[in-house]
Amino acid sequence: MRYLHTMIRVKNLEESLAFYCHKLGLQESHRFDSEPGRFTLVYLYAPEDEALALAGQAPLLELTYNWDSEDYSGGRNFGHVAFEVENIYQTCENLMAAGVLINRPPRDGHMAFIRSPDGISIELLQKGTPLPAKEPWLSMTNIGAW
Repeated sequence: MRYLHTMIRVKNLEESLAFYCHKLGLQESHRFDSEPGRFTLVYLYAPEDEALALAGQAPLLELTYNWDSEDYSGGRNFGHVAFEVENIYQTCENLMAAGVLINRPPRDGHMAFIRSPDGISIELLQKGTPLPAKEPWLSMTNIGAW
């Protein structure tokens, strides 16, 4: 397992970038705009992680900016912590055997979500390309919030 990123939602992307980049000193790794999803993702890294970031190996801070205005209350601006795993199905099977609820099953062979005992959302991402979709994951529904 490899730590990937922590995601937080921001209300004003330019103001947030000014804070994280110009004041805190983080640097932009890359960004992704989704017209259909109406959001922008901006990934930042710490200056001492530059070599790792250029190699695609640095832990990142993901700023998620939703184009439609939304107030985030109750900690909803904190999104999730993400880890890359070797086999998403095996990881989820092991977690379920240990009594962990899979809130968002890996139906796509790529992504799953669980929650910590304190309610922190944890994203699990398949390393490399998604695995072929298969049962029982394909038929599983989401449980609760993730």
